[in-house]
Amino acid sequence: MIDIDRMTPGSPPAGFTFARTGRGREGEWTVVEDPTAATGRAIEQSSTDRTDYRFPLAIHDSLSAANVNVELRFKAVGGKIDQAGGIAVRLADADNYYVVRANALEDNVRFYRVVNGRREQLAGADLRVTANEWHTLGVRAEGERFTVSYDGKAQFSATDNTFMEAGGIALWTKADSVTRFDQVRITPLPQGSD
Repeated sequence: MIDIDRMTPGSPPAGFTFARTGRGREGEWTVVEDPTAATGRAIEQSSTDRTDYRFPLAIHDSLSAANVNVELRFKAVGGKIDQAGGIAVRLADADNYYVVRANALEDNVRFYRVVNGRREQLAGADLRVTANEWHTLGVRAEGERFTVSYDGKAQFSATDNTFMEAGGIALWTKADSVTRFDQVRITPLPQGSD
């Protein structure tokens, strides 16, 4: 569990490095006070640059894993073009990774691979994603199998072997999404487990 409650409000979240896939401005990641968050604080991406192909990343510094289970709560608080929040796994760099994301303007959850900066959808589901409410999003990566959960229920799985090596974990947003993240849990899984 990432200790957001120990981070300083108004500052960038400690233990993260920031990057961006695509074009436009870098993301603006800060720790904010939020009485609805589990500990009263959340990590927020607040830049409203409307560049469509723009994906700000907050990469967790201390972990690299191939097989991992990541769960978090997110809340879409703003955005005219997009209101999206997501989790990147097996991140080699800002242009190569897998990402699961939920979008409150599109009411869907999607799983993509990003190869050399190009995003390709691998799976997805149409689900109600309400703005200004906390939702849980999760991805379990084991070998070439990925299982995506939303609000506590497994929704779909996908198989892909583009990135099999250990990589980073990151918080992810799109375009002008203002999104908050809370209760980020990262659990490395044994290698070779099914």
